[in-house]
Amino acid sequence: MISRSTIDQVYETARVEEVIGDFVVLKKSGSNFKGLSPFSQERTPSFMVSPVKQIWKDFSSGKGGNVVAFLMEHEHFSYPEAIRFLAKRYNIEIEETEQTQEEKEKANAKESLYLVSQFAQESFEKDLWEFSEGMAIGLSYFRERGFTDETIRFFGLGYAAEKRDHFYQKATQAGYSEEFLVGTGLVIKNERGAVDRFRGRVIFPIRSMAGRVQGFGGRILSATAKTAKYLNSPESEIYHKSQVLYGIYESKKAIAREDVCYLVEGYTDVIQLFQKGIENVVSSSGTALTSEQIRLIRRLTSNVVVLFDGDAAGLRAAIRGIDLILEQGMNVKICSFPEGEDPDSFAKSHTEQEINSYLKSEAKDFIEFKTDLLLKEANHDPVKKAATVREIVQSISKIPDPIQQEIYIKQCATSMEVSEAVLFNALAQEQNKKQKPVRKIANVSSEKGELIHKAPEQQVSSNPLLYLEKQIVSILIQYGNHEASFEEIIVSSDADGNLIEESKTIHSKVYEKVFLDLQQDEVEFIQPEFRLLYDQLIHSYQMEGDLKLDKIIQQDDSSLGKIISDILLAEEIHQLHDWEKKNIFVKQRESVVGQLVSETILTFRRYLIDEKIQSLLQESKNSEATENSSEFLEDVMQYQGLKKLLSKKLNRVL
Repeated sequence: MISRSTIDQVYETARVEEVIGDFVVLKKSGSNFKGLSPFSQERTPSFMVSPVKQIWKDFSSGKGGNVVAFLMEHEHFSYPEAIRFLAKRYNIEIEETEQTQEEKEKANAKESLYLVSQFAQESFEKDLWEFSEGMAIGLSYFRERGFTDETIRFFGLGYAAEKRDHFYQKATQAGYSEEFLVGTGLVIKNERGAVDRFRGRVIFPIRSMAGRVQGFGGRILSATAKTAKYLNSPESEIYHKSQVLYGIYESKKAIAREDVCYLVEGYTDVIQLFQKGIENVVSSSGTALTSEQIRLIRRLTSNVVVLFDGDAAGLRAAIRGIDLILEQGMNVKICSFPEGEDPDSFAKSHTEQEINSYLKSEAKDFIEFKTDLLLKEANHDPVKKAATVREIVQSISKIPDPIQQEIYIKQCATSMEVSEAVLFNALAQEQNKKQKPVRKIANVSSEKGELIHKAPEQQVSSNPLLYLEKQIVSILIQYGNHEASFEEIIVSSDADGNLIEESKTIHSKVYEKVFLDLQQDEVEFIQPEFRLLYDQLIHSYQMEGDLKLDKIIQQDDSSLGKIISDILLAEEIHQLHDWEKKNIFVKQRESVVGQLVSETILTFRRYLIDEKIQSLLQESKNSEATENSSEFLEDVMQYQGLKKLLSKKLNRVL
């Protein structure tokens, strides 16, 4: 694990404008830099980098954060990978946290396995281009498959010589330990000595998302050899077959850019499509799809199109694992090629335009595709058709979105000639098998709370409470330590129970005012990110006496950094449009911070009171008991009275 001191040093040394400048053409714009968004196609700049604040914001896609967040978004690194990338760029020695001797040895061993794998890839590639056997056999094979020399070099393809210990001898002479040669599976040690695992095969290096060589796939070329046609590296400390996708490193940018991933079975399928311009493609390497592989794709896009050849028998077996993709909340389509064709052969014999056209026209929604396929197999047999219905409903039950579920049920009811009621009943039975307790959220009903908890960021602006939560966080970040004057509303009641409003002016720091008001109302934020950020901001002010924003933004939770960049660079969008040159001036909020805080808190409280009133009314509808009706009415009237006072203070009409 990377030590905190190393992470701090990386953040102190790395300059966001320098790192992003390696990927995006930036031009000076006042105290900031601007450029074209690297996440969307655009003609006018909407990408802003602030050297002073060391953050960036892409107004076209909504993305933003610090230098690490940029690498995680653009290069799709994990948090540790981004830190290591920056450490290498700025020549910072990576210090690991205190480890036992055993942990240190394990970390060193893992790095040694990576070094051996990198050496092997370079050795196989060199033998393909410079060794006579490799040129005659391996290079000729790749060229016969239609791969250009540029494509062969891009994917780092290679060749392992036929001699039993050719690679072993080269590696040991280069100083690599036999322990790690065996550990990677590149060498097999038996009673007859050391033997190269991939001898006599063309080699396909398998890289991680960050580009490190993890393992290899090898294809035998001899038609008479009594061994498996394809051979993969065995499981090791750095290679787990269920957790890798061939081509993910080469295609990750195209997948994110196109917002769709084509999933194929073989190495040559990936290479042939890539060569024809379809770069957003990966392979499961002939294995059944796993949830770990799906999560790799999910980091880049939520849209997957699975490509199959025209073999009907193989198709039926292959679609069984696609339910895993549905469980991840992803959109899945199926595209099968004409009989006798596979992605490799189809790509080889068609142009890029023809391939794209075919993929768009022939890709079908997975549920629709599966329904058609199984109904054909059932062939009007009632028993088989009933089994088909159950299997389709099982797939629909994997989809987390209830709206999508209902749409699919209605479509399937028509295509399968079964009533919607029967299908909904079958769906309910499936869901009951995996029922999980609903997580409740404070201050709102469980039904509404669950809906808000799952709300995506784009719903913040349409949900008043979420918008106000973001506004409060924004106030704390920008003005938390400012001194301001506030007009306090003190509400009491007279002898007749009427609410009386009094006001007085107080002077305090903004964060103290916000904290005390929300604590008084026992408010808990709905949105988890806002709740976490609010707690950290208040803690920073109370314990440090000031805002230590760098400590918050340096966390590996990129969502917090994005929220902070959204807030800090929100007004920089005016700079992109040069409004001041057009004599359009935006009023600065610092001049009215006291009014801003008061209005935000009052509005927030008003909406909470609204929630409480609606909750009481709902309880009265659901309750059969009426003996406490007078007490209930009194509660509602008090809340209505308080709401009226707040509305009056806000100069609003009820």
